[in-house]
Amino acid sequence: MKIAVDGMGGDYAPEPVVHGVLNVASQIRGEIILVGDIERMKTFIPASGLPKNVTLRHASQVVGMDEKPTTALRTKKDSSISVCAQMVKAGEAQAFVSAGNTGACSAAALLSWRQIGGVHRPAIAQVFPNKHGRFLLLDAGASPDVDPEHLVEFALMGRSFAEKVMGRKNPKIHLLNIGEEPGKGNQFAKSAYDLMSQHAWFAGNIESKDVFRKEVDVVVCDAFTGNIMLKACEGVAEFIMDEIRGAVPGWPTKALFLPMRTAMRPVKAKIDYAEYGGSPLLGVNGICVIGHGRSNARAIENAILNAARAVEADLVETIRAAIARDLPQSGKEPVSP
Repeated sequence: MKIAVDGMGGDYAPEPVVHGVLNVASQIRGEIILVGDIERMKTFIPASGLPKNVTLRHASQVVGMDEKPTTALRTKKDSSISVCAQMVKAGEAQAFVSAGNTGACSAAALLSWRQIGGVHRPAIAQVFPNKHGRFLLLDAGASPDVDPEHLVEFALMGRSFAEKVMGRKNPKIHLLNIGEEPGKGNQFAKSAYDLMSQHAWFAGNIESKDVFRKEVDVVVCDAFTGNIMLKACEGVAEFIMDEIRGAVPGWPTKALFLPMRTAMRPVKAKIDYAEYGGSPLLGVNGICVIGHGRSNARAIENAILNAARAVEADLVETIRAAIARDLPQSGKEPVSP
């Protein structure tokens, strides 16, 4: 197994990316190829050198976080994102990981690898914590303009990931909606409900407030809705933690609150994005895991581990088989980004 890691992706790259690779190397049964400006990355490599299973690949350009994805990829052929995607296409790696420009990562994977047959829109799958552990939501940002039929594709891709990577047995699918009743929502939601109702894995509608309280495997929605939910949850989590910190008085009274730190540690870990690593882009012919722009070393570690699990589980082939088996082909051609 070989995993290409974008050493220049992220708000603080390359430092946290290099540190994350160094920390996780011993847990990977294969090779990690760190792609980017070698001279800049070397600054953060210890004098003892790289682990035996880590190598460097030079890329002379970087796609900025605020650049238009397709324009950047067209004008920066030697960007770290483009090189990583091309390595997977050429068989030099089985996956690529990046905390860089989300749109550029998605576009690079889509342009280089194309969609799996029968998949018309890719989807970013985001793992969320809830009362019973974790659940998967997709699409969290790849395809904001979709048809109801595409949500069925998301459901099949999400089931494959939940089963193979998250270890769920016969995962169920919920449709994110404004109410649980079948007739709820706009025409788009009603049509998606009707289509998913034809499958035994469908568990009905679910409201956003309930995804954190009920036993949930996979929740599907369009990317516009999913990305709003993702960012709202991030903001609420940060707000709550900031309020808790602000409520603790200064010394010496602060000493009385120290036992709370132990009690709060599991809660903090559960809502920390770094513990979940990156989000896989599902529906393309390769493994692409996209991390948060502000990813620290811990987040990079977990993103690489997620990519490794997806490769080991042969996720792409699992999705391909699920689409071929369960989804009547509509005859529509996959779209370009």
